[in-house]
Amino acid sequence: MYLTAKRLHEALAGEPVIASDFRVPHLATADVAGRTVLEVVPRGKHLLMRFNDARTLHTHLRMDGSWQIYAADGPWRRPAHHARVVLRTRHRQAVGFRVHDIALLPTAEEAGLVGHLGPDLLDPAVDLEEAVRRLVERPDREIAPALLDQGNLAGIGNLYKSEVLFLRGLSPWAAVRGVPDVPAVVRLARRLLVANKDRWEQITTGETAPGRQHWVFERSGRPCRRCGTTIRSAEQGDPPYQRLSYWCPHCQPRKEVVDPGDGRSSPV
Repeated sequence: MYLTAKRLHEALAGEPVIASDFRVPHLATADVAGRTVLEVVPRGKHLLMRFNDARTLHTHLRMDGSWQIYAADGPWRRPAHHARVVLRTRHRQAVGFRVHDIALLPTAEEAGLVGHLGPDLLDPAVDLEEAVRRLVERPDREIAPALLDQGNLAGIGNLYKSEVLFLRGLSPWAAVRGVPDVPAVVRLARRLLVANKDRWEQITTGETAPGRQHWVFERSGRPCRRCGTTIRSAEQGDPPYQRLSYWCPHCQPRKEVVDPGDGRSSPV
């Protein structure tokens, strides 16, 4: 989302919109023509496009959405019936294909849509201690869904969740209270996100060659790069938010860890 926001900001900021088309029923009569884009900023997985009339366009990509930028008269690379928002400036057109949660609201009311989010790991001033505090508030929760919960910390998707847990040697099913160093997990997640923020390829191994970029993500049935054990995958989390977790059974074993605080054990 960071890179999408950056590209949109570079293309639109400071430019008056000469035509707009909102192809969703609840915004069918909305219009931002004549308004100037001030900035485009990410907030976790949310995208906020702010205009000079104190309004904000909110969108969310989810799994199938995208924003694409074209020359003013350039052809689109996706079907027109997938377009949900079209913004035209003198030199560019920005098209939101299959974007979700579209809202045009007063900028002062943005918190109503994103105020519930935890600290954004790509924010230069992020409060990592607050992110850790939110994670450990529910100590019996499994660590993988806890990391994906944007109310705990914003920015981690399924790829980073799987890769961070592998690099820390943690089973996705470990209870938060059984994780030896939660702050280290958060710091590693931030380092990986920052390292990849300016490129479309999300690399966690340090290798750029196709097929060599990830440790476990989307590698189910293939050998672990460290030990050769077959990588496994399984759905995890409560419906409708369940996601696939990828892990190496040898490098990320499920074992009992005793919490010295209360004497209870949890599977790691």
